Amino acid sequence: MTDVKKALQLISRGTEEIIKVEDLQKKLESGRTLRIKVGFDPTAPDLHIGHTVIINKMRQFQDLGHEVTFLIGDFTGMIGDPTGKNVTRKPLTREQVLENAETYATQVFKILDREKTKLRFNSEWMTELGSEGMIRLAAKYTLARMLERDDFENRYRSGQPISMHELLYPLAQGYDSVVLETDVEMGGTDQKFNLLVGRHLQQHYGQEPQVIITLPLLEGLDGVQKMSKSLNNYIGITETPDDMFGKLMSISDEMMWRYFDLLSFKGNEELASLKQRVADGENPRDIKFLLCEEIVERFHDRAAAIAARETFIARFRGGAMPEDIAEKTLDSGGQGIGIAAALTQCGLTASNSDAFRMLKQGAVRIDGEKISDRSLQLQPGFEGILQVGKLKFCKANVK
Repeated sequence: MTDVKKALQLISRGTEEIIKVEDLQKKLESGRTLRIKVGFDPTAPDLHIGHTVIINKMRQFQDLGHEVTFLIGDFTGMIGDPTGKNVTRKPLTREQVLENAETYATQVFKILDREKTKLRFNSEWMTELGSEGMIRLAAKYTLARMLERDDFENRYRSGQPISMHELLYPLAQGYDSVVLETDVEMGGTDQKFNLLVGRHLQQHYGQEPQVIITLPLLEGLDGVQKMSKSLNNYIGITETPDDMFGKLMSISDEMMWRYFDLLSFKGNEELASLKQRVADGENPRDIKFLLCEEIVERFHDRAAAIAARETFIARFRGGAMPEDIAEKTLDSGGQGIGIAAALTQCGLTASNSDAFRMLKQGAVRIDGEKISDRSLQLQPGFEGILQVGKLKFCKANVK
């Protein structure tokens, strides 16, 4: 297999779509250093590992010898990306954007090679563009094309307002690619429209259109919904090694391979070997240990990863409860609370439906006793330890 084919296989792993694969292959075959761009609007700077799917892909390009630009959209962040929103998003102040940008930079270099990363702010050129330049830029795209975007179309059809500044966001993001003469731009699947605008604008400015790579959203610990802080199914990249290791061990054996594909730097051949080991009868838990160690080491160090593994084995393999169980007071209004709602409010499940699944699977215990009654009500005055699986505990008090 040629080096280009190997590189293409590595880059393609875990991606949702590449537009166009043949263009990417030609760029790789050219032998020149490609300019890779990913833009981040620093609206929520505390990263979880779901955010790192795309940052990992940036690192893969770096390891292949290409130039990566981590673009902080301090200008576009003040516009507010409307992607996926059914209402207008409130813009941030410049002070908020710059504060968040500093937090971003500190976190991403846990993955990216600082020496091989260009950190840029799009205010460098967007501020200079001015009103005349913005009008000229807007002339290169039509309103009809803009309204083809799902969220804009839905809001337009339902009579919900679309502010003019929101229409400028995809143009501003696309113009970033023109200025940086980007060869490859990556983003989440929800960013596809904006990435295509960049490709369109580059052609208008006489540039070779960028290749677009979209990446999927990583499922959270529940294995169902996307990883999100609001759903409490996430792993923050600043969490302790023990917490990070324990949460990763809680994912299903099936979901483990998804996490390997999107989060691991192991090569395709090594992953195939791991899958074969499981097929030959090795306990998936032992393979999951490798995933946990790799990710904990990435955000901490090797010693921390090994120590977290030993702590996990000591705390959970014997079935013992941890000593530091979080406490939660559940306000039932004096009426009692259903077991599913209690599990969800304690953060042990992502939703009531997830709780019902856990009950059906026999994964729920109260004070060590397995329960399966989905209609169970915890009455005011209840105090006990709720448990889901081997790793999730909460000391609940019902008022």
